Amino acid sequence: MTNDWKTRTQLVHQGSRRSQYGEMAEAIFLTQGFVYPDAESAEARFVKAGEDEFIYARYGNPTTRMFEERIAALEGTEDAFATASGMAAVSGALMSLVRAGDHVVSSRALFGSCLYVLEEVLQKFGVKVTFVDGADLGQWRTAVTPDTKAIFFESMSNPTLELVDIRSVSEIAHTAGALVICDNVFATPIYSRAVEQGADVVVYSTTKHIDGQGRALGGVVCGTKDFVRKTLEPYMKHTGGSMSPFTAWMHLNGMATLDLRVRASAASALKIAETLAGWSQVGRVIYPGLASHPQHDLAMAQMGNGGTLVTFEVAGGKEAAFRFMNALGIVKISNNLGDAKTIATHPATTTHQRLPQDQKDALGITPGLIRLSVGLEDTDDLIADLAQALGRN
Repeated sequence: MTNDWKTRTQLVHQGSRRSQYGEMAEAIFLTQGFVYPDAESAEARFVKAGEDEFIYARYGNPTTRMFEERIAALEGTEDAFATASGMAAVSGALMSLVRAGDHVVSSRALFGSCLYVLEEVLQKFGVKVTFVDGADLGQWRTAVTPDTKAIFFESMSNPTLELVDIRSVSEIAHTAGALVICDNVFATPIYSRAVEQGADVVVYSTTKHIDGQGRALGGVVCGTKDFVRKTLEPYMKHTGGSMSPFTAWMHLNGMATLDLRVRASAASALKIAETLAGWSQVGRVIYPGLASHPQHDLAMAQMGNGGTLVTFEVAGGKEAAFRFMNALGIVKISNNLGDAKTIATHPATTTHQRLPQDQKDALGITPGLIRLSVGLEDTDDLIADLAQALGRN
């Protein structure tokens, strides 16, 4: 029956568990441990816990399990494991899979913390990592070898909104026997078809979009039951990166409106991008939903939408970018994204500050670049705020 449910129905009902009290809202099970009726039951559960049996909150919790089942159904995977943050999801997916001597191929255009995990953490422990231009299929073909254990990429890069062709890159990886790990935050679970297009593992920072209201850190790894329970879960439960029940409860409530919120933000993002493209104070406007984006056709085929983020360049470099940001009224300055509130970020001095200048130049992260995460405010109010901050009034 649930296989026939449409997205909005899944977001409200999938994975629900009710106690003997028949509560309407999802319950928060704020407990770290669970009671067994007898010693024999405790022994049996540690040997193999049943589908609705729990041992310790670090291993699993009824509220967290509801969230995992709901996001797995939405993403189209067999299972999911909820984590303490998006970076716990990224690092857990990679660290649980590889060991010293293994080879990983990754796109070069990544969030700064993802780069740290690949450049510093994995390589410190003897994992070989090769970086490629994510949009260049030729580089993927050259870099992926029979020794490659996994490939990793952001399906849409942060902050320059460059897309990776999930289907083509997955075919390259699978030919070599490599596992495909896709960070799909910018695509959102609403526009994601990553599994259908070949990804084996999909990770999200649930802080973005799923929570969507700036309240709690969270993450999730979606994949096959074999990967989630046999590869990922042992690593996560022993290293302590699991999601708290309270966060899972907030995320469950956030998911009920996820489809509505993401679609509203994306519609505003398109209108804002179209408007910015006509203003002389703005240089390049990067938005996959615009026909001017070099990967527009891929974005439409892969996501069917341009997403909730717009990146653009203010003429005049860092000084002009800061002047613009400081003049904003409705739009807030922060380094988060996927929020109900519209957020402006200066990547060169915040999220990607640690990158050497030559890497910033190669990725197109210029001093005048602004990343705009479009929220739920009235679109015309947002455009008016951007206009006055640019001195158009």
